[in-house]
Amino acid sequence: MALLHRLLGKAARMVWRITGPRTIGVRALLLDPGGRRVALVRHTYLDGWYLPGGGVKKGEAIADALHRELAEEVAVVEATVERVLGVYHNRREGKDDHVIVYVVRAPGDALRGADALEVAEVGWFALDGLPAGTSPATLRRIEEFRLGATGGGCW
Repeated sequence: MALLHRLLGKAARMVWRITGPRTIGVRALLLDPGGRRVALVRHTYLDGWYLPGGGVKKGEAIADALHRELAEEVAVVEATVERVLGVYHNRREGKDDHVIVYVVRAPGDALRGADALEVAEVGWFALDGLPAGTSPATLRRIEEFRLGATGGGCW
């Protein structure tokens, strides 16, 4: 099933390069209750570790999309949104994508991959001890957070 997701993802990226749609995405810099660790996700269809999140569906509020993605990817509900870290522009996949990254606090330490078809692995990681293979954009967002910066610009 992971192979099917990888193939579907590659097909979608090819279509996006042709059509160039404008999309909106959300990501959560999800902290544990003590603020010492960040949640990262490894998907079945991409290599590397990422902040949990995804696309905002047509007609869906951005905040609702954030909470839906947290429930779908890491089984976290009732997380507390602390602030917007930044708004970024991403053209890497051929889309005209705008990504809003929120700093979010988890209500507890429980973390698990909620959708086995989409999520291969999840984990809490120290802010200064991220796993090998963490995506460059994820590393940049975490560094912005550690510096207390408000982000923006290119993804």
